[in-house]
Amino acid sequence: MKLRKAAAIAAVFSGGAFALGAAYGQQDEKFKSLDKDRDGFVSKSETSHIRGYEQAFAKGDENRDGKLTPQEFFESEAAYDRMRVGKYIEDSVLTTKVKTALFREKDLKSMAVGVETYEGRVVLSGFVDSEAQRETALRVARKIEGVREVKDGMMVKK
Repeated sequence: MKLRKAAAIAAVFSGGAFALGAAYGQQDEKFKSLDKDRDGFVSKSETSHIRGYEQAFAKGDENRDGKLTPQEFFESEAAYDRMRVGKYIEDSVLTTKVKTALFREKDLKSMAVGVETYEGRVVLSGFVDSEAQRETALRVARKIEGVREVKDGMMVKK
């Protein structure tokens, strides 16, 4: 019984090590592709084309020399992934807040209004019964804390 349990634990940990090894292998390939000058480091200029990577680069650059070793790059990638997930979650929360506020508006058929959010920018779409409903939906969305911009993609039914 103890032997079976030990084997099961070993299998779980070896699978985790395999997954970590695979992730590190993917990072290694990305590191190599970014290291354009083949000096064994990834510099800020070599990552400048990656949108929003500056903060992750700074977190990974432990010795603050302006270049990443493979280990520092692995840390930067982890930070970058966390930042991207965080932004996605923030957008999901904003979408929910806008939908809830629209739902609470008694003069608006909120189920007909679609809400999509990207980086704090909200797009309202769908069909509304009147120009007054369109204006109400836009006003309500703009009042939500964290919404940076509201775009109107709604159409008034004729």
